[in-house]
Amino acid sequence: MITQAPSADELRQHLADQLVRTGCIRSKPWQAAFLSVPRETFVPTFTVRSQGSLHRYSQGDPAWLAATYQDISLLTQFDQDGTATSSSTQPSLMAQMLEALDVRDGDTVLEIGAGTGYNAALLSHRLGADRVVTVDVDPDLVAAAQTRLRQAGYEPTLIVGDGMAGHPERAPYDRLLATCGVPRIPTPWLEQLRPGGVIVANVGCAIVRLEVAADHSAAGRFLPGLATFMTARPTSDTVSATAGSLVQPLLTWTGQTRGITVPALDTPGPQFLASMLHPRISDFALADDDGRQIRCLFDPVTESWARITLTGVTSARLDHGGPRDLWAERELLLSHWRDAGRPGHERYGLTVGPDGGHSLWLDEPDGVSWQLPD
Repeated sequence: MITQAPSADELRQHLADQLVRTGCIRSKPWQAAFLSVPRETFVPTFTVRSQGSLHRYSQGDPAWLAATYQDISLLTQFDQDGTATSSSTQPSLMAQMLEALDVRDGDTVLEIGAGTGYNAALLSHRLGADRVVTVDVDPDLVAAAQTRLRQAGYEPTLIVGDGMAGHPERAPYDRLLATCGVPRIPTPWLEQLRPGGVIVANVGCAIVRLEVAADHSAAGRFLPGLATFMTARPTSDTVSATAGSLVQPLLTWTGQTRGITVPALDTPGPQFLASMLHPRISDFALADDDGRQIRCLFDPVTESWARITLTGVTSARLDHGGPRDLWAERELLLSHWRDAGRPGHERYGLTVGPDGGHSLWLDEPDGVSWQLPD
């Protein structure tokens, strides 16, 4: 007996049911959007990262349609070095962010990061395409997204430009959704939202929901679950040295050396604090030629670095160089976290002043807080 593969409608229904069942979708309008918008229209080709390997799917492949409706991120663009530069966000995360926007009929939404156009289609289905503006720095992405949106029956406004500057020509907006990672909330975003407006964005390695006040300040809390989007790309071609380009040098550089005890760096609390308080420091794991686990920290601005090579279960050798002692800074951060009772990231909140200053706080805005570096 031959089993027929599920149709796109059936796969779409299954995904929407899953998102409702897990609580990612909480309202009928968003359920209707996920049931109606064909994700496959926006991802004719994509790559999936699984267990350290990359698997490419193209329209017409037997497994392509089913893979399209998995609850995973789909990588859709790579640069010349093979680094992913655009994707279709994991649907469960997308649904949580859309629900967090708390849109009302008639609201206007500014989306930062067009990507494939799928998210703009969901917004257009919910609010009407005339209420949606999407900005992306990549003209090729914008052109492709516009074509696919039209194929799906939606025509929101798509702008080629610097998403960090927003789109003042259509301001003020009621909501802003950023589908790219930002180290800080840009001041133009605050200026372009109405008082009472909502920003949902990936800052550090978590999603924050901010409400904008009349003085163009904003405050709010972080949503459950850690998440990291692809970082917003600059409009210029000038790029600092990246950790990826320095993997081999970092394995061989020599500097000061000392023995250390390695704490649990990979727990969510320390990960979150590091992403907020040390936003420009790359943190990644490697293995040397002998298979030993190595942790590397790198600051591309000062070219400070640290290499932690495990020598036991909790013991390691630290090699480091540059003007900043990155490991000492990380140890201080961990000390703050322990002293606070090892809180999860959802206990933290963020206040952004009209001047652009950022304050991270624990439990309440007037409680324990840190001024974040620029």
